[in-house]
Amino acid sequence: QVQLVESGGGLVQPGGSLTLSCAASGIIVSINSMGWYRQVPGKQRELVAFIASGGTTTYADSVKGRFTISRDNAKNTVYLQMNSLKPEDTAVYYCKAILPGRVYWGQGTQVTVSS
Repeated sequence: QVQLVESGGGLVQPGGSLTLSCAASGIIVSINSMGWYRQVPGKQRELVAFIASGGTTTYADSVKGRFTISRDNAKNTVYLQMNSLKPEDTAVYYCKAILPGRVYWGQGTQVTVSS
């Protein structure tokens, strides 16, 4: 079994920064890709950013130029550096990992952008 543990969420003022981390643990042979989704009440979960094992990245248009995703393959950890945060970035952020034959989700971490 694989577990994803997220950290780094919290309350930040508009224009501020936060860094989210997601560490995968358990029996891991390889991770194809890892990334972040977010969800607000009443809306569908949406892609924020994703990174493949080779380093190829994908970003939602709404976060391009403000968020940066990176990963440490040796630590099975993915990071999301979030800069210039806006109130509309407020959501629960979920980590997702795609392994051969399985998809795993973290429990989510709350990010609130408010003055």
